[in-house]
Amino acid sequence: MSFDVIVPFLRPIARLLEDPDITEIMVNGSQRVFIERQGIVREVHGAQMDERNLRVAVKNIARALGDDISEEKPILDSRLPDGSRVAAVFPPCSVGGTTLTIRKFQARFFTADELARTGTLPPEVFRVLREAIDRRENILISGGTSTGKTTLLNALTACLPEDDRVVLIEDTAELQIDRPNLVRFEARREQPHLPAVTIRELLRATLRHRPDRIILGEVRGGEAFDLLQALNTGHAGSLSTIHANSAEQALARFASCVVQSGVDLPYQAVRYQMADAIDLVLHLGRHDGARVTEEVIRVARYDVQSDRYHVDVVFARGASRGVA
Repeated sequence: MSFDVIVPFLRPIARLLEDPDITEIMVNGSQRVFIERQGIVREVHGAQMDERNLRVAVKNIARALGDDISEEKPILDSRLPDGSRVAAVFPPCSVGGTTLTIRKFQARFFTADELARTGTLPPEVFRVLREAIDRRENILISGGTSTGKTTLLNALTACLPEDDRVVLIEDTAELQIDRPNLVRFEARREQPHLPAVTIRELLRATLRHRPDRIILGEVRGGEAFDLLQALNTGHAGSLSTIHANSAEQALARFASCVVQSGVDLPYQAVRYQMADAIDLVLHLGRHDGARVTEEVIRVARYDVQSDRYHVDVVFARGASRGVA
């Protein structure tokens, strides 16, 4: 089992780690433990850990994963061998006791048909996305934490033509893609005696490996500029995700990430290039614990005078028109 390396240190919550239906475990100091199961967060009683034991457990987990956490370095952001995330913060930075959050690796992704059956992806939206992929349009998937961005991205990769050469770039290997001509690149954090390898470096290297399609797991920072350049220089039909609260805010967030690259480009020039590069933005949200498609917009053009994008609403949740 993938959690064997940490279970010995977390006996009070071992049953939660071993429960396949639980996707996230959140230990809020020594007093409260919460879990996420089937998209719903609830408190678990009787699973608390003494603060001293919790702190010792986190230190042992960090050591077992080849990492470190201490009063001098109070933040832990590490990974289990299967890709599950282990994050912790020590007091006094974590007020009220040690905070520990474990996000389990998604062992199984849903197909597009399954997402349609669960209500996440309306069939008419899936049709629009599939047609966009066939036309080699660039698609950006946005949403908050745990809204299903990676799951949808994984499902859409099944629609890519089988003979396309696909280069997949991730911060941590997560997507489960099975195709003959697939190249996977994974970033590396700085390690003792080993420098970091960033998403930006991998994205630049990707262009020398003749990709037909580029899949970038998530846009978080300056790599947005390199992706933008790739999309505007013949690498159409690419897919990526980004954290945002709406489809239009995803465009603003993407532009901010481009600015973080340090490249000296006027902000309006960045926004103009984005209008040329990004065709569709699909935004995911959560309602009553369920992951749903909130909206899909098509980017028509950017108006420099008003500093606004002209977009066509392709789909809006709850709207009677559905797909335009």
